Amino acid sequence: MSSLEERIAVVGIACRVPGAEDPEALWRNLCNGADAVGEHGFGRLDGLEDFDAAAFGMAQDEAELLDPQHRIFLEVARWALEDASCDPAGTDAQIGVFAGCGANRYQRHHLLGNPAVLAADAPPSAWDELLATGSADYLPARVAYTLGLTGPAVAVQTACSSSLVAVCQAAQSLLDYRCDLALAGGAAVASTRQTGWTGGTLAADGVCRPFDAAASGQVFGNGGAAVVLKRLADAIEDGDHIYAVLAGWAVNNDGPARAGFTTPAVSGQAAVVAEALACADWDPADIGYVEGHGSGTPIGDAIEIEALSRAFGSVSGQGVTGAVLGSVKGNLGNLDAAAGVVGLVKTVLAVREGVIPPTLHFTGLHPDVECSGAKFTVTTEPAPWPAPRRAGVSSFGLGGTNAHVLVEQAPGRSCIRREIPARTAWRRTRCWIEEWR
Repeated sequence: MSSLEERIAVVGIACRVPGAEDPEALWRNLCNGADAVGEHGFGRLDGLEDFDAAAFGMAQDEAELLDPQHRIFLEVARWALEDASCDPAGTDAQIGVFAGCGANRYQRHHLLGNPAVLAADAPPSAWDELLATGSADYLPARVAYTLGLTGPAVAVQTACSSSLVAVCQAAQSLLDYRCDLALAGGAAVASTRQTGWTGGTLAADGVCRPFDAAASGQVFGNGGAAVVLKRLADAIEDGDHIYAVLAGWAVNNDGPARAGFTTPAVSGQAAVVAEALACADWDPADIGYVEGHGSGTPIGDAIEIEALSRAFGSVSGQGVTGAVLGSVKGNLGNLDAAAGVVGLVKTVLAVREGVIPPTLHFTGLHPDVECSGAKFTVTTEPAPWPAPRRAGVSSFGLGGTNAHVLVEQAPGRSCIRREIPARTAWRRTRCWIEEWR
């Protein structure tokens, strides 16, 4: 995808993540090494219980039944379109939306069977009717209906890789001329209590340590993010502000070549990175930064680094030196279905700003990690990043669906800073039914 017609411009971004309500705050936090997980052992989202129902044409009682993940994504979707200076009501352009979210834990723990919602003797059919459109399937359709988008509205559900797979689907839809503008991303509420826990693959000390020798497991968080994409040639012709360019992407699955359904495979991850590089016709030696999946599980991180080493070596035919490896999960926790797009937003900002933010809680790679194919480093301080700047972003879902996206600087004057468009200021009020069991 080396030609102008085969690349995709990022023309709008938005996020609402632990410690940050917008990309500017997120960028400051990343560069300052802020830890939004802290003592809670969980990436808490301020105002999770609150929502501006009227801003989205909803009654209060309707909003109280709505999955908080839908609420979060509605907010970031509108913010992202505003950041792209796009008013859906003022354009004939076909705007698509590709998005995913996690399990509806709010419905599970706060609504179903709750006598404050329906009488205790209500039949199952009453619950089915009341909560019929609360699942992940309806997230993009709800956004399309509420914001007036008439392009494809596609739910993407691949666990933690959902939102980056959604970005890949959106980019391909643009290249196929199925839409003129595409909104992509995801949201996650991994816990309505916003508290951490231990056990299984979760960190024993409540600290996410991507790629570190002392890593003991994952930490989760709540939040969401979205990007607005456009064909690069169209964005240049229209004079859009361009944050960065997507030069290539790939999606695959590990298949059966792994120890178990929940265990990642080196071969699948290596293949998806190599495919993206081949798609863009990039030499891995030109990549300065890789935003890894970096979940903080010792086995998972070791597999990821080995896969990257294989992919870089297989494409270049020799070892590659100098790429910095990092993960936003050290700052925010794993944002489940939103994790991939949050990593992309971080990388887009790094490419634009010319700085690689530090990866938190890193002291050194595990001695068993083999990096002979590609000598990655992990920075613990903000690192200047001279032009030209190229990066890769990985996201891997439980069950083996992998995504990798390549990001590069915007051309010419299209990336010059501009005044940030005004964002809607929400008048949030509490829209929350208390957990009842």
